[in-house]
Amino acid sequence: MNLFLAFAAFAIICVLGLFGATRLGARAIERRNPPVGSFADVAGTRMHYIHVQAEPNADLPPIVFIHGASSNLKDLMRPLRPMLEGRADLLFIDRPGHGWSGRGNGNNENPAGQADTLAGLMDKLGTGPAIIVGHSYGGAVAATFAVNHPGKTKGLLFLSPATHPWPGGDVTWYYTLASMPLLGWLFTRTLALPGGLLSMDAGIAGVFAPNAVPQGYAQNAGIELVLRPETFRANSRDVAGLFAHVCRFAPRYPEIRVPTVIITGDHDDVVLAEIHSAGLERDIAGSELVWIRNMGHRPDYVATGLDVMAIEKIAGSDRDLQGAARLLEARIGNNSFGLAVYHRQPE
Repeated sequence: MNLFLAFAAFAIICVLGLFGATRLGARAIERRNPPVGSFADVAGTRMHYIHVQAEPNADLPPIVFIHGASSNLKDLMRPLRPMLEGRADLLFIDRPGHGWSGRGNGNNENPAGQADTLAGLMDKLGTGPAIIVGHSYGGAVAATFAVNHPGKTKGLLFLSPATHPWPGGDVTWYYTLASMPLLGWLFTRTLALPGGLLSMDAGIAGVFAPNAVPQGYAQNAGIELVLRPETFRANSRDVAGLFAHVCRFAPRYPEIRVPTVIITGDHDDVVLAEIHSAGLERDIAGSELVWIRNMGHRPDYVATGLDVMAIEKIAGSDRDLQGAARLLEARIGNNSFGLAVYHRQPE
C-alpha cells in the first residue's frame, strides 16, 4: 500500500509540474508572439486580422488569405504580402481558435462555420468580392466559402489543399487524442506543449520536404502559438473533424463557378495531392491544376512567384502558369525558393 501511495503521489506531482510548465510556457510563447493586427467581433467570435489597403493604382481585386492547420496569419503573410502589397486590398486572418482569434461560441467547429465567420468579417470591413487563397486545411475553408458565399467569391487559389475524403479518414494520433472531451483537455495542458517543442523542428522539416526550410521560419511565422492548450485543442478538433466535413461538402464543389487555380507538389507528404488537388480540378469546371515536381507541401514559400502569377491569371491576365512551373522546377534542385521566377508582365 505504501508503494502504491508513493507512486500515486509521484504521479500527481508530475502532472502538477507539467500543468505549471505548460502554463508558464504558454505565457512565454505569447510574450514572444504578441498580436500584430486588429480585432473585430463577428457573431461572438473575436477575430484577429491584418487588413492592408490597396494603393490608388491597384490592379487586382481584394485578396483574402486562409492559413492551414497548426498555423496563423503570419504564415501566409510572410511570403505573399511583400509581392502583393499596394496592388490589392489584402486580408490576412487568424482562423477562429488560431493565432489570436477566439474560437467563438461553438459556431466555428468546421470549415462551414469558419467560412461564415470570414464572410461576416468581410462585411464589417467592406471587403469583397475577393480572390480567396487557401493553403492546406484553409483549402477546405476556401472551397466551402465559395459554395456558401458565391457572391463574395471572385476567384480561388488553392495551395496544397485538403478538400476531399481520403482513404480511411485517419489523422495523426495526437489530433484524435487532443480533441477528446476529458483526455484531450488533460493532454493539451500537460504533454502537448513540451512534446511539441521537442518535435517542432522535425515536423516543420517534414512539411517542407524535400525543399529546405527557410531560415528563421518557425520564429518569423510564430508557429509555436499552436502549442498553447486552447489553440492546440482547436487545431486538433479542426483536423479530426475534417474528414466528416469534406464527405458532406465535396459533392457540392461542382457548384463553384469562378476562375480557379490549384498549385500542388508531387512530393507532398502531408496531404494526398492526387486525391485533393486532382479532385478539385475534376470538380470545378475550367480550373487549372499546376503540378510542381520535387515540391512538398509549401507552395506559398517555395513557389511564391508562381502563386502571384496565378492570382493575376484568376483576375483576368494572360499568364503561362505551366511554363513558369517548369522554370521553378529547375530552381528547386538548387534549393532556391522560386521568388526569382516571378516577373510582373505588362498588360
